[in-house]
Formats: sequence, structure tokens, C-alpha cells
Amino acid sequence: MPTGSTNPDVLLAWLLDSMGLVRRKVEGGGVEEGQGALHRIMMEAFLKEPLGRWDAKSLCEVTGLSQTGIHHQMIKLRECGLISSNTDGGWHIHVLRGGSISSALELVTNEARTVLKLRMRELSDSIIESEERMSVISSEETLPFKIMISEPGPISEEDSHLTSLTKDLGLSGERVRSGDSLASNILIELCTISDPITILALSDKMGETRSRVGRSVDKMRVAGIVERVPMMNRIAQDIFIGVMRQFDARGEEWLMTRGGLGRLDDSISESLISGAKSKSLSIDKVEEILLDVDLDSQKILLNTLGGRMPYGFRVSGKDGGMVTENVMRSADRTLRRLKTVSQRLEEAISF
Repeated sequence: MPTGSTNPDVLLAWLLDSMGLVRRKVEGGGVEEGQGALHRIMMEAFLKEPLGRWDAKSLCEVTGLSQTGIHHQMIKLRECGLISSNTDGGWHIHVLRGGSISSALELVTNEARTVLKLRMRELSDSIIESEERMSVISSEETLPFKIMISEPGPISEEDSHLTSLTKDLGLSGERVRSGDSLASNILIELCTISDPITILALSDKMGETRSRVGRSVDKMRVAGIVERVPMMNRIAQDIFIGVMRQFDARGEEWLMTRGGLGRLDDSISESLISGAKSKSLSIDKVEEILLDVDLDSQKILLNTLGGRMPYGFRVSGKDGGMVTENVMRSADRTLRRLKTVSQRLEEAISF
């Protein structure tokens, strides 16, 4: 969010980018990346004269764009709800909805909130309730929120209802191959299981590459539908493997220093070393020894032993209602920012 900025170009670029209307060439790029055809149309036409009788010809004159370029951009502006159009004498006449950018965003955000709530209600029906699912606290991470919001459209014969919904929410990506139901199959799997599942396990189940499965899961994570959690049942196993491997390769002194066991209470480190020496250590014994060690300390120990924290994925709530609540909370935050910036943009161009 452009905190404190009163530059109309900066504010408009942020609005268009946040609504998914422009594609930046550089991640986190500046205003220059946002000042394309759409930016020019909004700045030179609709922000100057919101209720002007704008048609393709007049838009071409003020922006210098071709009629084909104007047509392409006007489709995007109509679909997102910023402008409305009427036909007069064979020409499409366009106006900024509500007569101002703040009014247009007021209409857009209200509609978006209602439509998203309806679409999430559809998804909720597929989420099986499970108290056990939320037994582990999710990993604390802040991801940029991104979800597509569109009303239900015609469902093709090749697609199921959930496949169509997955596409409408943007979880299948921008260019979906005909008959490709990978994203919806992953979503069905996550909606019906109680325990978190790894990308590797998902890729084996789907018969797809880990990279494709990972990209689909990432889209669900930024939409707030899926979250990452530590695989608690795997930590003891990986620490056991790390302790035994490093003891055989580097010995007790390395384990106590660079291996990280020295950071633990003496009784805990001694139990692990003793078990490694006598070859009596097991996964169950490691789990028992580490029972009173907090999760962060276990993560650090695993890293110093040369392992990595095992993570799995699950839907972000025990039932459809909780998942919907999480998604709507993130959506509301974004929609409020859109309204705030639109009001600042209106104030900036009025001077």
C-alpha cells in the first residue's frame, strides 16, 4: 500500500495492480511498470471526466492507443466493474461507475465481497469437518493475499462443479489446459483429509511432478484456503536419523557443539548421546526424550543436525465456515485498502 503518497500515478498504479489488471515485468516494480495502456486510459479519460461520453474513437484521441488496444483494455475495465457501458448510435459509450473513482471502488468492493462469500459457500460444502485437523498450530508466515473473484459461469462438459469453481477462484493458474483438473483434485484431497500432507505425498497421489503440485498448493496458500504446518509426527524421526548419522560420522563432541545438543538441558542431551552410543536409540525414545522441548528448539536442533523441518499442508480450518472466515478476513483487509487508496486518489486529482 502506497503509505503517505499523494502522487496520482503512484496511487492509480497501486489500485490497478492490486486489482490484478496489470502484469508487472519486475516483481515489486515501481510506478513505471504500471503506467501502461490501462493506466493511460484511466488517467487521461475516466479520472478527468468520469461521466464523459467516452467511446472508442474519443479514447483513441486522448490516449494515442489503437482501437484494438482500447477494446482489449475496456473489456478488462468492464469485467472488473470499474466502468459501465451503453450503446448509442452503434457506439459503446463508457462511464466510470458512480461518477468517481471512490464511488466505483465502493461498488466494486461491495460486489466482490458478496460474490466471494457466495463462492466460498460453494467450496465449504466440500470441506469435511475435522477437529483433529487443527491440532497443530500453523507456521507463522505472511503471504501476499491473492484470489480471483468471479460469478459462476457456464460449466463445460469436461469440468465438474468443483473444477469450475477452482478455475473461477484462480487456483488453476491463468492458462489452464482443457481437461486439466490437477488443482481441483488437490483441493478435494486437502478438503477431505484430517492430517497435513507433504508435497511429495501429494505428487505421488496425483501422479504429477512436485513442481506442478507445489505451484497449485502455493496458489491455494496465497488465497488463504490452504496453510503450511510442521509435520509433528516426522520431527522425532528426522532428529533420530540426524543424531545417529552424525554420531557415526563426527562423534560425540561434534554433536554437543556444532550439532546443537549442547543447547539442550544436560539430561536431554545425555539421553540422546547415551542412546546413540549404545545403539538403543529409537524414534519413539527420541519423541519421549524431547517431550518437554518446545517446538522452536526442536526446529533449531533439526537444522544443526543437517536436517530440515518437515512441513505439510492442510485447509485453513476445521470446517468450511472457518476456512471461509479466514479467506474473507484477508479479502476484507484488501478491499478496505482499495477503498482507502481510491479516496486518496480522488483527493489527489481534485487539486
